[in-house]
Amino acid sequence: MQQSLGNFFSEYIGKKSIFKNKAIIQSTHLPVTLLHRDEQINTLAQILAPTLRNEKPSNVFLYGKSGTGKTVTVRYVIQELEKITSSKNIPLKIVYINCKLKRVADTEYRLLAELNRAFNTSIPATGLPTDEVYRIFVHSVQKENKAIILVLDEIDQLVKKIGDGFLYSLTRLNESTQGNTISIVGVSNDLVFMDLLDSRIKSSLSEEEIIFPPYNALQIQDILIARTIEAFREGTIEEGVIEKTAAYAAREHGDARRALELLRVAAEIAERNGFTNISTRHIDEAEEKIERDRVIEILATQPKQFQAALYSILTHPSKNNSKLYTGDIYELYRHICKRTGLKPLTQRRISDILGELDTLGIINARIISKGRYGRTREIVLATPSTLTPKIRRILEESLEI
Repeated sequence: MQQSLGNFFSEYIGKKSIFKNKAIIQSTHLPVTLLHRDEQINTLAQILAPTLRNEKPSNVFLYGKSGTGKTVTVRYVIQELEKITSSKNIPLKIVYINCKLKRVADTEYRLLAELNRAFNTSIPATGLPTDEVYRIFVHSVQKENKAIILVLDEIDQLVKKIGDGFLYSLTRLNESTQGNTISIVGVSNDLVFMDLLDSRIKSSLSEEEIIFPPYNALQIQDILIARTIEAFREGTIEEGVIEKTAAYAAREHGDARRALELLRVAAEIAERNGFTNISTRHIDEAEEKIERDRVIEILATQPKQFQAALYSILTHPSKNNSKLYTGDIYELYRHICKRTGLKPLTQRRISDILGELDTLGIINARIISKGRYGRTREIVLATPSTLTPKIRRILEESLEI
């Protein structure tokens, strides 16, 4: 066995790869030119530009579905901003935090510890009062003696984990830092994120907004073509591959990140099976693999309340012949809680959970107005029907139904 593995690895080294530069096709790559986001780039640059004159820029929030270019736009603009501030010796510090990372931002304490680390100040993993950690952060900012731009990527996920109080505290820090201004750039997949915040916090943020619409299929094709020229060897992508990949991704809320992942996985599947070209068949296989892996991974890690809400949608008697609304789901959810011994959450909280399941791509939950009766969510499953039996089995095992 050891010898055969040795032969395999030796042969692998000698094989010619489909890839020329695999990093180019990964979603973390920052291209030299961003396609189809000129308006958003220019708007963000104009909002942040006052910092070049030692003026405080406005807080700004970027909204859009996953894969619509929010993060890459922020990274692109702050990279260019850092270049000019460095060359002109302008005092500015930009701190970027991915709020989806559990070890970084699943509690207010960890978020503050991460902020302090960005200023080379060490905070113990636990033990200090939160007010003390804030005080240390203010001292770190004053010691740095620079304007601060704080980028909080996936800020909606952070608020769902720890509440919105930290946002108010951050906006009030400008009163404590004696001339060292702090501006917030928030990035959110949730288009109604601000609606859930306390009115005091909305007032303190006084934010500007930039909306990122989904890419259409032709725009995704342009993005893929630009990446594939650098990422793959010439002649390795067969006719129709780019178009099919773009069509799949456009169907998924115009998700360019999804398109890049599809193409990368398709290439890996082709290479593992001894092919030197990527065909449309490999795109189909990649789509099936990604969807299966993604859904199973998400469901396995969700809290039981999320699972109960999703099980209510899957098993609702009218899901196949009429639209479902939050109220319909809530009644069945309460019944499932009784069967499983869970304590039912409020209907408002279940509505929030449905919004999170929508963000994860498990369902489509469109918010609609019912006039004086308020708002509700119109719910449709977004997962392939072929996965439904497997999803149901996973939920029943976890909920012990």
